[in-house]
Amino acid sequence: MRITRRFLLSGGSLTATLAAIGGWRLLAAGNANAAGAGAQSFEVTLSDEAWRQKLTPAQYTVLRHEGTERPFSSPLNDEHRKGVFSCAGCQLDLFSSSTKFDSGTGWPSFWAPLANAVGTTEDRTFGMARTAVHCRRCGGHLGHVFDDGPKPTGLRYCMNGVAMTFRPVSA
Repeated sequence: MRITRRFLLSGGSLTATLAAIGGWRLLAAGNANAAGAGAQSFEVTLSDEAWRQKLTPAQYTVLRHEGTERPFSSPLNDEHRKGVFSCAGCQLDLFSSSTKFDSGTGWPSFWAPLANAVGTTEDRTFGMARTAVHCRRCGGHLGHVFDDGPKPTGLRYCMNGVAMTFRPVSA
């Protein structure tokens, strides 16, 4: 294979672009943790190591580091039984199945949380202004809320399924 100047320049551009994206993601994650729910105190607090032991790697990434699961990857997206969705970190009840709807986004979506279940913070990562949603008891990141949901609230609580558990209730 012959290495040309064009090849080197295009490879260098690609490397610089990937480095910039990676740096932006690290910067955004750092800003999210500094300005998000992590800056507050919560009723349930554990050391970072205790959270790592308690949660699966995917739960830890989402709940403790504001990660996002792949769309359509959570079984809770297709959960249609009557029941309650709770925080995977502290088991606080968060959402009733009666407020769940299919948003088509690939994440479990709800038009309202249960009373006194969640808190919100401003999230300005990735050059966007969004409202992040966290568990009010442990501060675990759940997802984001948007104003394009159905009636009666017009809100769409777009949650990471891995951040929650589901408990069916009998009719």
